[in-house]
Amino acid sequence: MKKVAVIMGSANDLPTVQKAIDTLRSFGVCAEAHVYSAHRTPVEARRFAESAREAGFGVLIAAAGMAAHLAGALAAATTLPVIGIPISAGALSGADALLSTVQMPSGIPVAAVGIDGAVNAALLAVQILAVEDGVLAEKLAARRKADTEKTLAADAALQETAQN
Repeated sequence: MKKVAVIMGSANDLPTVQKAIDTLRSFGVCAEAHVYSAHRTPVEARRFAESAREAGFGVLIAAAGMAAHLAGALAAATTLPVIGIPISAGALSGADALLSTVQMPSGIPVAAVGIDGAVNAALLAVQILAVEDGVLAEKLAARRKADTEKTLAADAALQETAQN
């Protein structure tokens, strides 16, 4: 099974990014985390992205706040799918990071999830890997079924409470 790299622009992003790592691991996907900055360590970030496919990665997740160029910098150096997590930080609370992540030039796509959307980033990475992995596809279907059942149970509990 392919691995997923979770790259964060700062160690301060770990509390958010940990949710992605935990979600990936709950599916049995090997998640490898690193701190690389598009601005402070551009050579190392590029080197990682360029060698990611050969190192056994199938998807890269990049989390960054404010200027948030990390996902784009990684995407420019690999043909692997890159998913950006805009991190809420700074004066604009992540809106700037969201725009920096989604406004990529033609030819260098980056998928983006919502601000601090680490769980969705991990689930999207699992979906991408599940295109070629039937076991992961089954795990995703089971997760969706469990989520449906949880929501319906919450509704039933609400209806019971509302009736009394």
